[in-house]
Amino acid sequence: MSERERSSDGAPECRPGRMSRTGRRCGVILPMTRCSSPAGQDSDTALLEAVKTAPRRSSIIKDPSAQRAGGGRKKTVSFSSTPSERKVSSAADCLAFMQGGCELRKVRPNSRVYCRFYTLDSEQTCLRWEPSKKDTDHARLDLATIREVRTGKTTDAFQQHGPTEQLPEEAAFSIIHGDDCRTLDLVALSADAANIWVTGLRYLLSHPAAMAGGGAEEGAGGSPGSRMRRNWLAEEFSKVDEDGHGIISEGIAVATICRLCPSIKEAKVHLRFKEIQHSKGKLTSHVTLEEFQEAYCELCTRPDVYFLLVQLSQDRECLEAQDMLRFLEVEQGLPRAVAESQLEIAQSFEPFVVAREHSLLGLDGFARYLQSPECQLSDPAHLRVCQDMSLPLQHYYISTCCRSYMLEDHADLGALVGALQAGYRCLDLGVSDGPEGEPLLGAGLHPQATPITLHSALKAVSKHAFLTSPFPLLVCLHQRCSLGQQHAIARHLHDVLGAYLYAPQTPSVGQGPAQLPSPEELKGRVILAGRRLPPGVEGSEEEVLEDEEEAGGQWDNPCWTLCSLEKAEAGRLASEAPEELECFTRWTLTQVRPGLAGLDLSNPNPQPYWRRGCQLVAMNPHTPGAMLDLYRARFAENGHCGYVLCPSHLRQGGPQDGPSGTPPLTLRLKVIGAHGLPKPQGSGSKGEVIDPYVVLELHGVPTDCAEQRTRTAAQNQDDPLFDETFEFQVSMPELALLRFVVLDDDYIGDDFIGQYCVAFKCLQPGYRNVPLLGLAGNPLPHASLFIHVSVASCQGGGEAQQKVPSTRRGPRRSHDYITLRHTAIKTLDDIFLPAAAPLREAVDLRESVQNAMDTLKEVCGLPLVAKLQQCIQTLATHPHTAEGTPGISLAQREGYPHLEALCNLPDSTHKLLSAYNRMISAHKQLIERADGIHERITQVHRQGMELQEDLSRLGEEEGLKGRKQSKAVESFTWNITMLKGQCELLHSAKADALDTLRQMTQGCEESGLASSAK
Repeated sequence: MSERERSSDGAPECRPGRMSRTGRRCGVILPMTRCSSPAGQDSDTALLEAVKTAPRRSSIIKDPSAQRAGGGRKKTVSFSSTPSERKVSSAADCLAFMQGGCELRKVRPNSRVYCRFYTLDSEQTCLRWEPSKKDTDHARLDLATIREVRTGKTTDAFQQHGPTEQLPEEAAFSIIHGDDCRTLDLVALSADAANIWVTGLRYLLSHPAAMAGGGAEEGAGGSPGSRMRRNWLAEEFSKVDEDGHGIISEGIAVATICRLCPSIKEAKVHLRFKEIQHSKGKLTSHVTLEEFQEAYCELCTRPDVYFLLVQLSQDRECLEAQDMLRFLEVEQGLPRAVAESQLEIAQSFEPFVVAREHSLLGLDGFARYLQSPECQLSDPAHLRVCQDMSLPLQHYYISTCCRSYMLEDHADLGALVGALQAGYRCLDLGVSDGPEGEPLLGAGLHPQATPITLHSALKAVSKHAFLTSPFPLLVCLHQRCSLGQQHAIARHLHDVLGAYLYAPQTPSVGQGPAQLPSPEELKGRVILAGRRLPPGVEGSEEEVLEDEEEAGGQWDNPCWTLCSLEKAEAGRLASEAPEELECFTRWTLTQVRPGLAGLDLSNPNPQPYWRRGCQLVAMNPHTPGAMLDLYRARFAENGHCGYVLCPSHLRQGGPQDGPSGTPPLTLRLKVIGAHGLPKPQGSGSKGEVIDPYVVLELHGVPTDCAEQRTRTAAQNQDDPLFDETFEFQVSMPELALLRFVVLDDDYIGDDFIGQYCVAFKCLQPGYRNVPLLGLAGNPLPHASLFIHVSVASCQGGGEAQQKVPSTRRGPRRSHDYITLRHTAIKTLDDIFLPAAAPLREAVDLRESVQNAMDTLKEVCGLPLVAKLQQCIQTLATHPHTAEGTPGISLAQREGYPHLEALCNLPDSTHKLLSAYNRMISAHKQLIERADGIHERITQVHRQGMELQEDLSRLGEEEGLKGRKQSKAVESFTWNITMLKGQCELLHSAKADALDTLRQMTQGCEESGLASSAK
């Protein structure tokens, strides 16, 4: 590789050609080449010397595009015993990295970006960089002149110049120095490298003795938290050192570390001790205290938690009570009273007794707290019933299970019990004639399978119906029995469920139809649903005696009607007659079920049906995937009780959902890192190395649906760092669901690692851990994501769970184009392919309008949240003509309101006019092109919907089975949702553009800018 490269922003990247810096671009991993010193040299000092001479590898965060630029990358496994690499675990590691140096991009006020190689000198007194036009003595910055180290793009050099837009904010930091507060604005090539520089510089500023070259004890690892941690490990070591000789066996050392840090893999600890022995040339496997401390700190320190702790503790590396109170109140969004009640965190999570006595929380205690249920993404308040359960039954979504008694292709009593234990509150039972007058479930489905009797199924229902949830259970009977066996069904229902069966009261004469009772009123009750005979028809094979007997005359009450729709018919109604369907479901329970054939085992996307008020969307619990994840997350919102309140506009009536109405919320998510990721089950890659990345999916109304992903952390095993921030717009929080998916990036196919789905209403702000689940919803031991969450109103109004950091004033926005998923079914992919161009055009039009509007506000000197009327008022205050009339006049050109100058105006006013006319031009483009683009997207959506019923057949023709078939259905559903959402966004954008022009014309007339035109 040449010493001079071209960076992504066009600036040349220059690197010294010395071998010690080869590949040292943005790495954060320290090579573990530590040798014992006969003179008793401090091990950290030896580490510093090793860092200076050892070659550096690249960052743990790598761009996937760069990874594949040279062709496919294969995963490999190494059996060598060479020393491995460790991550940053202390201030000493930060200083060692800084002394080794790395490339940083220097941002100048003249919009130029230079690539320089920065190092911390050996005496820790100054920063140096090269190449430079200055001589060596002047290409330096004395640390004694540094006043402050800031993170992010907070200085003028970042905020006022365009080229810095493409540089990641997470990797940016500024050094404020000198009496005149000059700034050195830098951007690392990865966020973790920036964290190291910020942490190291702040540590030196807070420890003047270290900055003055005070030695290893003061400069490396001398903070209170670091000493506290070493003392705790020494105490744990002494507990297992029974002889008191200062050495223990390798097996005991491994077991102790695994006990102190349960998430660590035993094989990993064994390997680390082998490497230590190899590096020191030891002939025995005994472990000393120093080696024990070294191995623990290297293996069990999470860099993401360490950097956060250093930031909160102001480089002390331990938290006092006031630090924790500030963290809970400011970062975690807790009210002060609640935060003060949780100040005993150190007593619960700090492992060191001495630290607990002084109410101190060290790195390991803080990491344990962040991994605890209290810091999980989902609010613990939703672990129990937290919604009003006194409203009529039709005002709730009800967890519904189809094929509840089926396991694959045969009836199984365990499947029925499992559905009840999972919290489903609506079950279907398909009953047919059996031998000896005994009705059966699942008869004739599999020639070798033994069907189960209705009596045994009802006994299981009676035993498990209310163990998970006390709220009513709906049992839908689908029977085709002879008259004699129908009597047997009625007898079993009466004998087994008699005490639980609900019999509605007959309304008084003249009383109108009453609403359904509430779940609270129906606690512990079983409600039967089944078809009834038309009035005046005598008994037949379709007769359902028990419903008539139990319900009495209530069949005349429309509230007691259960409307059952096939999912295709329900989808058509939701699309073609949404208002009528919403009105209908406001009074009537509506079920969405699979086709009559029962051969479709895939799960539908429940969101379109929930959006229109359908309360019972039937799901197959034995088909895992994204749709079932969404379903479980929805009902986790109310303590897994099987009932969740519908949005208020569906219960009470009101405006349609969508982008109009109240301002949408901005959900800002920072994916910091992952911890304890397992190897994908059944993956074809060898070894333990994985290349994980995280996909973030927002599901809800079509206009809210969006998908973003992190870059791949290539070959970073199980604890990758990402440090990437994403934003989502949420117009209907009541229906929004957030799903995280962790995948292993492989050239053959991305393997599933874990997932987690949560309702938007359950999100907690601040630093949160996301416990990952397997494909079937089972917890993955110790596997989690570490993220930061904040929610605020897009227009700055309303209450925000967490204040979103202020953004730059620059108007330019990057275009986030919509991409449709690959379904692996050629017919479908060919249909979706033509949508790519109009989708990009739609995004371009909307973003152009928004960028032009932001530019106008900026030129007017207004914040981006300013109202349109404020821009008009600014226009009206500009210079007037000699006659005293406004110097700017409104003129209609081609039906659009343009502004013209009536006299000589200053450059600033001309700039304002240009910004205004560009804004009008952008609106004109959108208005004139929106309908054509909308029609092209709608045509693709229409063609896709025509093949919805043929998905199973098309998948079989492509050879898709099982999980691949389900994934194809999920991708199809996502594409259809995205197309519909983009159509709605474009339609709304055109309406907003027309309204903007109307407001501009009206505002100009009221401000007198249109008087001359008249």
